[in-house]
Amino acid sequence: MKRILIAEDDRISQRLAKTIVESFGHTAFVSPNGKHAYEALKAENSFDLLITDIMMPEMDGRQLIQTLRGDTELREMPVIIMSAVVGVSDISSLLELGATRFLAKPLIQEELQESIRRCFAAKS
Repeated sequence: MKRILIAEDDRISQRLAKTIVESFGHTAFVSPNGKHAYEALKAENSFDLLITDIMMPEMDGRQLIQTLRGDTELREMPVIIMSAVVGVSDISSLLELGATRFLAKPLIQEELQESIRRCFAAKS
């Protein structure tokens, strides 16, 4: 069982992502924005994966990825981006920035589970 942090400000998306993660046998924790997520990652440093939205208050997903990739303790953490409002060039730039995978919203259970599986397979 892995520990997965979900950074998402929308309550419906939080619940959906948490339900999918837990149905796959992992433990899910929710942060309401990128700043809170980064603080949780730094404080605990026992998460195995971050799933984050792009558009959030205080620190958005793009800033969160940049911050993680600049942090020696967290730079290798796999990051799945989930968003409903980005185009192909945005997806490409997010992957270049350091995102591991991208998923379009609304989340589809099988796609999120496959992305989680691939992130952990790549880490092994």
